[in-house]
Amino acid sequence: MDDGERRSGKRDRLARLTRLITVLRAHPDGIRAGELARRVDMSVRTVYRDLKAIDDELEVGVWSDGGLWGVAGEDFLPPLKLTLPEAMAVVLSARLMVRYADKYDPDLAGAFEKLEQGLPPALAEHVDRTLGILSGHQRDERFSRHVHVLTRAWAERRVVTLDYDPPRHSRYGAAGERRQAVVRPYLIEPSLQTHALYLIGWDETRDGLRTFKIERIRDVALTPRTFEPPEGGIEDSLRRAWDIIADQPEVEVVLRFAPTVAGRVEEATWHPTQQVEHEPDGWLRWRATVSGTIEIRLWILSWGDEVEVVAPAGLRDDVAATWERAAERYAGARPAG
Repeated sequence: MDDGERRSGKRDRLARLTRLITVLRAHPDGIRAGELARRVDMSVRTVYRDLKAIDDELEVGVWSDGGLWGVAGEDFLPPLKLTLPEAMAVVLSARLMVRYADKYDPDLAGAFEKLEQGLPPALAEHVDRTLGILSGHQRDERFSRHVHVLTRAWAERRVVTLDYDPPRHSRYGAAGERRQAVVRPYLIEPSLQTHALYLIGWDETRDGLRTFKIERIRDVALTPRTFEPPEGGIEDSLRRAWDIIADQPEVEVVLRFAPTVAGRVEEATWHPTQQVEHEPDGWLRWRATVSGTIEIRLWILSWGDEVEVVAPAGLRDDVAATWERAAERYAGARPAG
């Protein structure tokens, strides 16, 4: 093992011990070793070993009582001072991330455990219960490993190589076989619509901006090559996306919403380019310019028969055909009488 690997190993171990202390401090009344292991995504055996190291090497007092473990003293990490509105923002962020995440992310949990220490007791308890729910989610070691590599690549502006599986079936012609891609990582972005994490970057293999669902990445590797990010970032491109996909041609979407839902539609800003106009019959005309129609189509369908696609014609035909197929399917399953 060379000096670089030895230093890296020490840093990783110190980060692990610090994480344990953070969780322990967030539970002043103590926490069981099994729950502690679940929170930090380690084995119980490793947790016991690290608890001893915290006490012996870092000289942070560790106590145990009736199966519960905790740390004594407040001198290891400085508390985070938040105003009450800032504290509420942390709580809301935790709730949003739990609704987004469909798998356990130990790094996400670790970040909120640190923030939890600066919250008033009532809000801290709420965040802790939220993290308890998150810790029960399934683990995906490959996904976490890929996120770590991509995060490092993004932070160091390093080009990566991907072994990528596109969707096997797609109504938009995007289906295909596994392929290799050489990518400059510009951004890692979560999607509330699909509960997934995406890499957005410049695909040198296809010579264009592309969006990769991280769950579909089979392998990823750092290269020694570095890159310069696009001038001004890619926020303007994401502004055109309905959710995540920003690599499709722009198209103006025009919709009509029935009076029964017009108020609800008007209350929210669904897209930064949207414009609304009231029609004499009570319907609401809504328009926006978005990157492709793949993502907005799902949103349109969620409104059922209370929305009509006016433009573009291709999207109108697609939505109409979808409802026709659905009507045929339900007609065949209609119970007698």
